[in-house]
Formats: sequence, structure tokens, C-alpha cells
Amino acid sequence: MNILITGGTGLIGRHFIDQYQHDYSFTVVTRNVKRAQSELPSNCEFIDDLAVLKDVSAFDAIINLAGEPIVDKRWTNAQKRVIEQSRWQTTEKLVELIHASESPPSVLISGSAIGYYGRQGDERVDEQFQDLYDEFSHRLCAKWEMLAQQAASSSTRVCVLRTGIVLAANGGALSKMLLPFKLGLGGPIASGKQYMSWIHIKDMVNAINHLLVRPLSQGAYNLTAPHPVNNKQFAKALGKALNRPALIPMPEFSLRLLMGESADLLVYGQNVVPDALVREGFHFLFPHLDEALSALLD
Repeated sequence: MNILITGGTGLIGRHFIDQYQHDYSFTVVTRNVKRAQSELPSNCEFIDDLAVLKDVSAFDAIINLAGEPIVDKRWTNAQKRVIEQSRWQTTEKLVELIHASESPPSVLISGSAIGYYGRQGDERVDEQFQDLYDEFSHRLCAKWEMLAQQAASSSTRVCVLRTGIVLAANGGALSKMLLPFKLGLGGPIASGKQYMSWIHIKDMVNAINHLLVRPLSQGAYNLTAPHPVNNKQFAKALGKALNRPALIPMPEFSLRLLMGESADLLVYGQNVVPDALVREGFHFLFPHLDEALSALLD
């Protein structure tokens, strides 16, 4: 299978390519080809701009993971536009290329996030949930998904990845949490009651492959483990995995001083479950947090 992938140097893209480098051929779209060549397997091909392509008939599938990191910088109006356009423009261009193809790829797998649902407290949220909370993360993901779905046709199915907090040994959210917890300074954030819908990187990668090879899969999928936890439970589990206390809370006002509006992603949460994947028989290697953290931190 010949795959065109955007966001291939990101956390999820790197792990996917590494796991399936001997099964598939990858062409990686990246602004920094030299860096990508140093980070990814040598049998990958690279292009620095989708504009060099007239169509995508040469590819069997497209995996679209491109996007500016959402919490690395404060959400100024300018940064919000960067976050939006890094997702929307790439997706629009891919759809345009699919429509221009005589023999389009059979599947477009396109990124999104559980931020699509907005803040939801402790209510159970599956893919059919419709009581959406209107805020920046929802509007960002809703348009991102709408653009991707425009590629759908009798020739091309579209799968949208509503991704939770991806846990990996190197990189991503877990790496940012480790230092304070290792120093014994970790603990719950704000009330600690907000849900954290997480997924182990291996399950994330395996789920993408499940959607890639299963011809009947289409529509939106929650890429989260079956057993989300609240923030207090997450902090306790991480402290236990590191043999450290997890008792020092991060007050909401301190977090907002550091992060501004983007603190909403940590202060509020969603209890998101992967019903669509479960219905399709997908097997999670790490359905529970304790075993996921143990595998990553041992």
C-alpha cells in the first residue's frame, strides 16, 4: 500500500511510520525535509509541499495528521489562526487533490480531537453525542472534520480521528508531566474532577491501521481508551507508576496565568469512549490506565 502522510514527523505519525515501515510505502509531506530524513526511516520518500502534486492517483491511502501543536503557545488571536489554518488549509488541499484524481485513494484518514465535543463534565460521550459545547476547540475540530468529509465518494471513504490524550514514552503530554511528578511535585489540576480521555500510543497506531485496512470503516471515531479517568485519578496513577507522591495540586488561577485561555483544555474535560471501534471488534492492548503507564515507564 502506497500512503501519503502529512504530520509524519509528529508523535503519532512517527510511531505509525516506524511500526509499519516494512508493510507500507510512505511519502511524507514536510516543510523540513532534512529534519524528516534524519528522524524517519530511510525508505520513506519526502515532498516539501502538496503544491508539487497535480493529483493523488499514485496513492492508495492518505493519512492527514498535520497541525500546529495546540497547547505549546498561548491562544492569542494570531496563534488561533495559525492553529486553524495549519489544519484547515492542508485538509482543503488534500480534498482538492482527491477530487482531481482519476483514480483517487480508497481512504482518507484525517485528524481531529475530542475537543470536538467541547467541555462535557462527567457525562459519557460516544460518537453519536450531539449536545456539543461551542468553544474554540469545538469550532476548530468541527470545520476540520467538515472539510475532510468533502472527500467522501463512492471511491473514497473518510475516517475522522477524534483523538484523546496520547500517552507515549517519548514526547507528547506524558513527557511534559513527568518532571514535576518525578520531583514529587505532581498532583491534580484545578478541581481534579475533570475527565482525561487518554490512549496509549500503540493502541492509537493500531487503531489507525484498523481503519486503514477495514473497507467498511467510515465516519467519526473516538481514539480513546475504553476506561477514561478523572484528573485526580490520573495524577494518583502516575504518582504510583513513578513511586512518588501526587498530592500537590495545581490551582486553576496559576494554570491560567501560565497558559491563558488554552488552560481550558486542562481545567475542563470530556468522558469520551470509543464505542465505534469497540463495535468493529478493535482490541485495545491497554484499556486501563495503570497498565498503560506501567508499560510506558518501566
